[in-house]
Amino acid sequence: MPEPTYTLEGWQILHDFRRLNWPLWQEASKEEREMALAEVLALVSEWAGLEREGQGSYGVYQIITQKADLLFLNLRQSLDELLRVEERLNKSRFSRFLLPAYGFYSVVELGSQTGPLDPESPYVKPRLTPRLPASGYVCFYPMNKRRQGEDNWYLLPAKERASLMKAHGETGRKYQGQVLQVISGAQGLDDWEWGVDLFSEDPIQFKKIVYEMRFDEVSARYGEFGPFYVGKRLDEAGLRAFLGLA
Repeated sequence: MPEPTYTLEGWQILHDFRRLNWPLWQEASKEEREMALAEVLALVSEWAGLEREGQGSYGVYQIITQKADLLFLNLRQSLDELLRVEERLNKSRFSRFLLPAYGFYSVVELGSQTGPLDPESPYVKPRLTPRLPASGYVCFYPMNKRRQGEDNWYLLPAKERASLMKAHGETGRKYQGQVLQVISGAQGLDDWEWGVDLFSEDPIQFKKIVYEMRFDEVSARYGEFGPFYVGKRLDEAGLRAFLGLA
């Protein structure tokens, strides 16, 4: 039996995609819309405070295409904390105008095919508790490793998996400084096995890195990919403008 990958787990992640009911939002009075926005901004302020204290990270994004309008992205130390994040958003005034679009729950993951990682390593520790960029763009997609016939990732020996992932990682390192990547594991937690978040100041870099990685054998032969969600980070002014309250 092939040996499983050694993993370290860090912060837990909630991707909460919502659609905005634009007709209902536009029909609401300006006072009602302002009160709804004020509640959301109060939540975001709390998230920012936790980020400053090193207890999590967050981002609010405007999503392009009709898949969703907004992404509320939160990283916390536990599932219970993420449940409270989701619950408080659901109970806010703003939730009256929101419709569910998609959600994904996962845990920041670092893997090694050759042996355990040191959680206190200066290279490893910050990657388990990443701080999201305060500006720019996000690209999120879920993925699996294929389990079909001869192309079964989970039947490969550990050394072969390590070799394939090393080549894959070398492609990713070409984009260091241009793309920040956060990998999260979701086996037993959601419908896909991993979630991938890419962050960049230039969204074209998402196309470049994903396309180039398609030629790595680990993706070309063993990768299965779900829907892609792309958006722009919103600060308070950006969220106000998006909602027509600037």
